[in-house]
Amino acid sequence: MSGIHEKISRIRQSDDAKTVASNFAWLTVLQVAGYVFPLITLPYLARVIGVDGFSKIAFATAIMIWIQTIADWGFNMSATRDVAQNRDDLDKVSRIFSNVLWARLLLMFVSFIILAILVAIVPKLRENAAVIMVSFLMIPGHIMFPDWFFQAMEKMKYITILNVLMKFLFTVAVFVFIRTPEDYILQPLLNSLSFAVCGAAALYLIIARWHVSICRPVFSEIFRTIRESTDIFINNLMPNLYNSFSTMLLGFWGAPGAVGILDGGNKFVQIGNQLLFTLSRAFYPYLSRKYDGHRTFLFITVSTASAICIVLFAAAPLIVRIFLSPEFADSAVVIRIRAISLVFYSIANAYGANYLIVRHHERLLRQVTTYCSLAGFCLAWPLVYFYGYIGAALTVTISLCLLALSSWVAARNVEKQN
Repeated sequence: MSGIHEKISRIRQSDDAKTVASNFAWLTVLQVAGYVFPLITLPYLARVIGVDGFSKIAFATAIMIWIQTIADWGFNMSATRDVAQNRDDLDKVSRIFSNVLWARLLLMFVSFIILAILVAIVPKLRENAAVIMVSFLMIPGHIMFPDWFFQAMEKMKYITILNVLMKFLFTVAVFVFIRTPEDYILQPLLNSLSFAVCGAAALYLIIARWHVSICRPVFSEIFRTIRESTDIFINNLMPNLYNSFSTMLLGFWGAPGAVGILDGGNKFVQIGNQLLFTLSRAFYPYLSRKYDGHRTFLFITVSTASAICIVLFAAAPLIVRIFLSPEFADSAVVIRIRAISLVFYSIANAYGANYLIVRHHERLLRQVTTYCSLAGFCLAWPLVYFYGYIGAALTVTISLCLLALSSWVAARNVEKQN
């Protein structure tokens, strides 16, 4: 017991621990803001633009999520790691920053060409061409706001301040400009403009504060940057094979309301996921610089996940009674099954992104994630068919268990080779 107290005391007194704690605090504020501001505008937008306007915006947003994923291409992990490991070398940081910027712009341009062709030939897309194209404007704004750079420099307060400013500007603009149902198209436009304003401020800050230079594009370096991050990109996509796919199967095979019961339980587990993700994001640049901090991170993230798991498991029926209606009573079972997955998620994340990626073993992690995701994909069919929403929750939990064990084994093998 005294050894644990001494370890905690050393952690609290170190400068690195203070930096990580500060970054975690700022990112926590960011997460809270991400929940608060939408709650302010949601009732107003629902009343003014109605269900039809919401449907069109949601349809366009779903398309933009795919395009944004393509434009990101895993750079949020690879570029963060590379800048964190070389942040004392200004020339190298400038080259990394520039290559990522040009690569994202190239991917955005290619995505726009494909989107324009699809809008022209697919009737459903052509009907919503205006809102889709307006929504696309958020992509360049997103590219202009390189939050990964601030994460790499371990200055998360800039991410938080600029994001809160962006959300504040958007919230005010919604109440000022959206007055009739026909104004629904202004919602994605205002969102895009707020991204652009804060993106411009972020670029100015990066150039003025850290003296980063925008280098001229060199296509060989740009393509190499894309190629080197492809494994992470695939790694980020593969979990959809067991996660969203199991929900989709439930929509086809489940009883009426089954998806709602699953989603009702998942919402509370997602809060725990967000907290663990924030913790991981705060530690990631530190672990990219100092490999020996991994044990500390592992202890903190698994302990946090275990505490959240215990609370959710014990309080699941009470949570459902307080926050959901009686028809969601069965969501308590989903909460309990998915709560266990938080522990597996923390282990998989600790040995995956925060171990294998920081040590430049992206391909190994991609292989591990691919095999586990394919296993989850195969499990989803019988589990969802025979057990409905319980099977869908089990699919995710079992898949994360496989991913946690496989990531741990892969990390141990890498450690033995070093």
